[in-house]
Amino acid sequence: MRANFSVAMCTYNGASFIAEQLASITAQTRLPDELVICDDGSTDATLECIREFARTAPFTIRLIENEENLGSTKNFERAIELCEGDLIALADQDDVWLPEKLQRLEAALADENTALAFTDGEVVDETLLPSGQRVWQTIRFGEAEQRLFREGHAFEVLLDHNVVTGAAMAFKAGFRKLILPIPNDLIHDGIPVLHDWWAALLVAAVARVSFISEPLFKYRQHSAQQLGIMSKYEGNDEPLTTRLRSSASRRNIFSGEVKYLRAIVERLSSVRAFPLRDGGLADLEPRLTHFETRAAMPPHRLQRISPVLRELVARRYHLYSNGLVSAAKDFWI
Repeated sequence: MRANFSVAMCTYNGASFIAEQLASITAQTRLPDELVICDDGSTDATLECIREFARTAPFTIRLIENEENLGSTKNFERAIELCEGDLIALADQDDVWLPEKLQRLEAALADENTALAFTDGEVVDETLLPSGQRVWQTIRFGEAEQRLFREGHAFEVLLDHNVVTGAAMAFKAGFRKLILPIPNDLIHDGIPVLHDWWAALLVAAVARVSFISEPLFKYRQHSAQQLGIMSKYEGNDEPLTTRLRSSASRRNIFSGEVKYLRAIVERLSSVRAFPLRDGGLADLEPRLTHFETRAAMPPHRLQRISPVLRELVARRYHLYSNGLVSAAKDFWI
């Protein structure tokens, strides 16, 4: 039986580009069954553009106007929650989809073991002029990461860094119970953990995540973006020796890692309807122990000898940090 396909779109002052995005959704070879749009308090002509489009759209349009500004992560959470389809694709307000995007994603999700699928994209400027870059080039999803995905290790890749942009992904609606609610206060390696990363990471822990190598959308870079692809996915390039000038800096950085890992462990442990894939929490728990130890290093160096040695003997510095270099920094800084 044919699955119902929902598209969840979030908007905020997107009048400059939303018409092109809506037109590209209408041009899909596989039309969605509904488009759920959550507007986060636009003050420009965004709502007028949507209402005009809805008059002739060949599928159901459901426009929800938030009473207060939720921010992008919580706005996407609301849009996802409101979708009624069996499959859910996410849509930004300023991209342009190639005609076969939904059809290709639906075909990938037809595999009973695949819960989430995503594509590559072409990075373009605000006039849709190609930059010469693909999305995957900018977010470190190269041959090594792709091989790990094929071998069933998507979770390990995503635990380290995000390779799934929301504009590229679709997933089976049943996994909302695992994904929602979406935290909006997590940081990993200096990068905010947004809705797309959280969704892909959690799904990868329990099911297969597949990818389509073709660029099936145009990722528009422009000055009005809340968070462009480079700022969204590039880590903090400030030298760690500078970032860890004091014990307070250490606590702040590693406490963020602890919060990130605890959120994952707590969600995967609490949602029993989704059995974990092979390995499950086996890697998460020692990783969490390691960063809890690094976050709680005593103020005096002599007191640090024991925890540093313990992490070295357990090889957790080598598995989860930068080996002896990290151990030396924990002792001296």
